[in-house]
Amino acid sequence: MAISVHPYLNFPGNAREAMEYYQSVFGGELTVLGFADFGMSDMPADGTMHAALIHPNFSIMASDAMPGAEQTWGGTRNYIAVMGDDAATMTDWFDRLTADGTPGVPLATQAWGDTFGDVKDKYGIEWLFNIAAATPDDAQPDGTNPTD
Repeated sequence: MAISVHPYLNFPGNAREAMEYYQSVFGGELTVLGFADFGMSDMPADGTMHAALIHPNFSIMASDAMPGAEQTWGGTRNYIAVMGDDAATMTDWFDRLTADGTPGVPLATQAWGDTFGDVKDKYGIEWLFNIAAATPDDAQPDGTNPTD
Protein backbone atom coordinates (compact mmCIF):
# COMPACT_ATOMS: atom_id res chain seq x y z
CA MET A 1 0.00 0.00 0.00
CA ALA A 2 1.28 3.42 -0.95
CA ILE A 3 -0.53 6.73 -0.55
CA SER A 4 0.97 10.21 -0.73
CA VAL A 5 -0.38 13.76 -0.57
CA HIS A 6 0.77 16.54 -2.93
CA PRO A 7 -0.07 20.23 -3.46
CA TYR A 8 -1.90 20.80 -6.74
CA LEU A 9 -2.01 24.37 -8.06
CA ASN A 10 -4.48 25.71 -10.61
CA PHE A 11 -3.66 28.63 -12.90
CA PRO A 12 -5.72 30.89 -15.19
CA GLY A 13 -3.91 29.80 -18.39
CA ASN A 14 -0.25 30.15 -17.40
CA ALA A 15 0.48 26.86 -15.60
CA ARG A 16 3.41 25.99 -17.90
CA GLU A 17 5.04 29.39 -17.30
CA ALA A 18 4.57 29.09 -13.53
CA MET A 19 5.91 25.54 -13.38
CA GLU A 20 8.95 26.47 -15.48
CA TYR A 21 9.57 29.28 -13.00
CA TYR A 22 9.29 26.88 -10.03
CA GLN A 23 11.71 24.55 -11.77
CA SER A 24 14.18 27.43 -12.16
CA VAL A 25 13.86 28.15 -8.43
CA PHE A 26 13.83 24.62 -6.99
CA GLY A 27 15.36 22.44 -9.71
CA GLY A 28 13.90 19.02 -10.34
CA GLU A 29 12.35 17.27 -13.32
CA LEU A 30 9.39 18.97 -15.01
CA THR A 31 6.81 17.14 -17.13
CA VAL A 32 4.03 19.09 -18.85
CA LEU A 33 1.09 17.48 -20.66
CA GLY A 34 -1.32 19.58 -22.68
CA PHE A 35 -5.06 19.21 -23.20
CA ALA A 36 -4.28 18.42 -26.84
CA ASP A 37 -2.15 15.44 -25.74
CA PHE A 38 -5.37 13.82 -24.49
CA GLY A 39 -7.59 14.88 -27.40
CA MET A 40 -9.57 17.35 -25.28
CA SER A 41 -10.79 19.52 -28.16
CA ASP A 42 -13.12 21.54 -25.92
CA MET A 43 -10.12 22.90 -24.00
CA PRO A 44 -7.49 25.47 -25.07
CA ALA A 45 -5.08 23.71 -27.45
CA ASP A 46 -2.03 25.25 -25.76
CA GLY A 47 -3.40 24.75 -22.24
CA THR A 48 -1.80 22.57 -19.58
CA MET A 49 -3.84 19.59 -18.45
CA HIS A 50 -1.24 18.36 -15.96
CA ALA A 51 2.26 19.43 -14.98
CA ALA A 52 4.45 17.76 -12.38
CA LEU A 53 7.68 19.11 -10.92
CA ILE A 54 9.42 16.20 -9.21
CA HIS A 55 12.16 17.17 -6.78
CA PRO A 56 14.03 14.64 -4.63
CA ASN A 57 12.33 16.06 -1.52
CA PHE A 58 8.84 17.01 -2.78
CA SER A 59 6.60 17.40 -5.79
CA ILE A 60 4.34 20.18 -7.03
CA MET A 61 1.60 19.57 -9.56
CA ALA A 62 -0.48 22.05 -11.52
CA SER A 63 -2.90 22.61 -14.38
CA ASP A 64 -4.69 25.40 -16.18
CA ALA A 65 -8.22 26.09 -14.99
CA MET A 66 -11.19 24.71 -16.82
CA PRO A 67 -13.17 27.39 -18.67
CA GLY A 68 -15.37 29.28 -16.21
CA ALA A 69 -13.46 28.02 -13.16
CA GLU A 70 -12.74 31.54 -11.98
CA GLN A 71 -16.38 31.82 -10.87
CA THR A 72 -16.13 28.68 -8.72
CA TRP A 73 -12.71 29.08 -7.14
CA GLY A 74 -14.10 30.61 -3.97
CA GLY A 75 -10.86 32.42 -3.20
CA THR A 76 -8.47 29.51 -3.75
CA ARG A 77 -6.92 27.77 -6.70
CA ASN A 78 -5.11 25.15 -4.69
CA TYR A 79 -6.08 21.53 -4.22
CA ILE A 80 -4.91 18.61 -2.15
CA ALA A 81 -4.03 15.67 -4.38
CA VAL A 82 -4.19 12.22 -2.79
CA MET A 83 -2.38 9.68 -4.93
CA GLY A 84 -1.75 6.01 -4.47
CA ASP A 85 -2.70 2.45 -5.20
CA ASP A 86 -4.79 1.49 -2.14
CA ALA A 87 -8.16 1.65 -3.86
CA ALA A 88 -10.22 0.52 -0.85
CA THR A 89 -8.77 3.11 1.55
CA MET A 90 -8.80 5.95 -0.95
CA THR A 91 -12.37 5.18 -2.08
CA ASP A 92 -13.48 5.19 1.57
CA TRP A 93 -11.83 8.58 2.14
CA PHE A 94 -13.41 9.96 -1.05
CA ASP A 95 -16.85 8.69 0.00
CA ARG A 96 -16.49 10.17 3.51
CA LEU A 97 -15.54 13.59 2.13
CA THR A 98 -18.37 13.41 -0.40
CA ALA A 99 -20.96 12.54 2.29
CA ASP A 100 -20.60 16.01 3.86
CA GLY A 101 -19.20 17.82 0.83
CA THR A 102 -19.92 18.57 -2.79
CA PRO A 103 -18.81 15.98 -5.32
CA GLY A 104 -17.28 17.23 -8.55
CA VAL A 105 -16.05 14.41 -10.76
CA PRO A 106 -17.17 11.00 -9.44
CA LEU A 107 -14.49 8.33 -9.07
CA ALA A 108 -14.15 6.73 -12.50
CA THR A 109 -11.50 5.41 -14.88
CA GLN A 110 -10.00 8.27 -16.89
CA ALA A 111 -8.18 8.64 -20.24
CA TRP A 112 -4.79 8.12 -18.55
CA GLY A 113 -5.94 4.75 -17.15
CA ASP A 114 -6.19 5.61 -13.45
CA THR A 115 -9.31 6.13 -11.38
CA PHE A 116 -9.84 9.82 -10.64
CA GLY A 117 -12.42 11.92 -8.82
CA ASP A 118 -12.67 15.24 -6.99
CA VAL A 119 -14.73 16.59 -4.14
CA LYS A 120 -15.03 19.89 -2.25
CA ASP A 121 -15.27 19.15 1.45
CA LYS A 122 -17.63 20.90 3.86
CA TYR A 123 -14.92 23.48 4.60
CA GLY A 124 -14.43 24.39 0.94
CA ILE A 125 -11.16 22.50 0.45
CA GLU A 126 -10.98 20.65 -2.87
CA TRP A 127 -9.51 17.15 -2.93
CA LEU A 128 -8.26 15.34 -6.03
CA PHE A 129 -8.05 11.55 -5.77
CA ASN A 130 -5.98 9.54 -8.27
CA ILE A 131 -5.94 5.78 -7.72
CA ALA A 132 -3.24 4.13 -9.82
CA ALA A 133 -4.42 1.58 -12.35
CA ALA A 134 -3.63 -2.00 -11.46
CA THR A 135 -0.69 -3.55 -13.23
CA PRO A 136 -0.18 -7.24 -14.02
CA ASP A 137 2.34 -7.28 -11.15
CA ASP A 138 -0.53 -6.49 -8.74
CA ALA A 139 -2.41 -9.73 -9.53
CA GLN A 140 -2.85 -12.26 -6.75
CA PRO A 141 -2.03 -15.97 -7.22
CA ASP A 142 -5.75 -16.65 -7.85
CA GLY A 143 -5.73 -14.11 -10.71
CA THR A 144 -7.71 -11.45 -8.86
CA ASN A 145 -6.49 -7.92 -8.53
CA PRO A 146 -6.63 -6.06 -5.18
CA THR A 147 -7.46 -2.74 -6.86
CA ASP A 148 -10.52 -4.05 -8.70
